[in-house]
Amino acid sequence: MPELPDLQAFSKNLSKKLLHKKLKTITVENAKKITTSQAALRKALDGEKLESIDRVGKTLQFRFANDHVLGMHLMLHGKLYFFKDKNEEKYPIVTLLFEDGTGLVLTDFQGAAHIMLDPEDKGSPDAMDKAFSLKYLEDLLSKKRVTIKQFLLDQHNVQGIGNAYADDILWEARISPFSVCNKIPAAAVKKLHKAIHDVLTRAEKNILKSDPDIINGEIRDFMLVHSKKLKESPTGKPIETSAVGGRTTYYTEEQELFK
Repeated sequence: MPELPDLQAFSKNLSKKLLHKKLKTITVENAKKITTSQAALRKALDGEKLESIDRVGKTLQFRFANDHVLGMHLMLHGKLYFFKDKNEEKYPIVTLLFEDGTGLVLTDFQGAAHIMLDPEDKGSPDAMDKAFSLKYLEDLLSKKRVTIKQFLLDQHNVQGIGNAYADDILWEARISPFSVCNKIPAAAVKKLHKAIHDVLTRAEKNILKSDPDIINGEIRDFMLVHSKKLKESPTGKPIETSAVGGRTTYYTEEQELFK
């Protein structure tokens, strides 16, 4: 599933291609996961100029000149493609055709990717937002008894982090994924807060370096521990795997357990 660094890279490249273009029409091709009717979408968006494309948590948000926002969640297998005049990609979910003939299609062979009109604010801060401060993290962790891996994956705590980057973040901070949130000492929380920013920022740079025009797929060959191909961490320690909340978790003995 695309996570924060992937979507951040996508949003930059989508913006280069689509900003300030006027939408001719939006067409829902697969409405299985879409709650807003096509008529409502067209009424809100057709004929409007696209002003910005941002990433909020794990969604892409297309803001138009009339302040309506089209939210897009790629889920596990959603992919974006540009097209000219007519989409030829299989498994389309929704297409956006602009007046100059430029098009964007969201596809998903499982049909799980979806869009929403004017998505609601989840209330929790994005992992890269100033609101996700060290104090916010300290205060929230002190109230939680779940494992730190579960905490990072819960979008009600912090938006944007998924399974893969949670593992790399915890390795960088040297905190075991099985650590209990309210048992993690202040010094370790400070390392965690820094690791979140550093790992996600570095990942985006690596993705764009590898594929400067990327708008779909995942590039993960730079991961620190979260990889089936890796046997050792960057420091040479064996990588172990276990299930946490139904997710495969990668870690090493270097990571301290706080219980």
